Amino acid sequence: MESSSKGLLTQVTQFWNLLDDLAESNPESYQKFIQQQLKEGKELCAAPEPQLCLQTRILKPKEKLLFINLCQWKRIPAPESATHPVPLSIGRPEDISETSDVYTVINVAYHPDVLQAAEKDQLKKDQLIRMAMKCIEEQLQFTLSNCYYITKFRIKGSIQRMKQNLMGVQTNPTDLREKMKKELTLEKIRSSTVSNSDQFPQLLLPKDQVSSKTACLIEEISSTETEVEMKRPAYELKIVADQNEKPLKIELKVELPGINSVSLCDLSVSEDDILIEVSEKYRLHLNLPESVDTEMTTAKFIKEKATLIVTMPLL
Repeated sequence: MESSSKGLLTQVTQFWNLLDDLAESNPESYQKFIQQQLKEGKELCAAPEPQLCLQTRILKPKEKLLFINLCQWKRIPAPESATHPVPLSIGRPEDISETSDVYTVINVAYHPDVLQAAEKDQLKKDQLIRMAMKCIEEQLQFTLSNCYYITKFRIKGSIQRMKQNLMGVQTNPTDLREKMKKELTLEKIRSSTVSNSDQFPQLLLPKDQVSSKTACLIEEISSTETEVEMKRPAYELKIVADQNEKPLKIELKVELPGINSVSLCDLSVSEDDILIEVSEKYRLHLNLPESVDTEMTTAKFIKEKATLIVTMPLL
């Protein structure tokens, strides 16, 4: 233990001597180096921010309402390219009781660039959501419903609770700052390696050092896993009006030959678009002509005609 401390002290001394030499020989490079370290340190210390909230259900081991907070976090690495895996971090599930309602909240974080790109592309957004749900199932041994919808609120629960959950922080801000100072110093000396992951659970470790007991892990899910070739089904979309020709609702009928159960239908509705995927056979994504009320939207499946009917009241 004593020899290890001496060795570390020697490395620290050498590190500072190198910085002193750089400051004297090349002040401009020294300034750039310091600015880069400050920038990286700021990103490492940055807290996650809420992006959107999903509502779905846990089916197994016990049926329960589930909210998934999708968050952006600079500490999560961005994928190297469009064909590389997409890193994400999953927090511990929290069971919440409000009067008679009992539900679970799970926080999931992506790099900000990943979520911002998905905001412009409904298909990418759905893929990220599906990847998060699949990762939750595999990591937490849950079975989730295939259906979900995006809520009107960005986060379920408090922002502070979400940050504590993802960052693994259960101490006060002063303790956190002191802990991060120590970790950041050692982080530079040890070339981005941490010997005790319990001290700071969210530092990214080399793959051979990641333990399955860590509270929050970086999972890499290939972005190609959800890309399945599916047919575009025949459909009819119309706006239903009242006697005064005031628009009331949007009705969508989708023909799904070969499908005999509504359980195979995966439906996702937002205020301005709808996405239907069915048993890896059919896929239909439509932009809606009017804003709809997602909470009042209903769907029914007519087995005899293999037809899905979705009714969406207008806002």
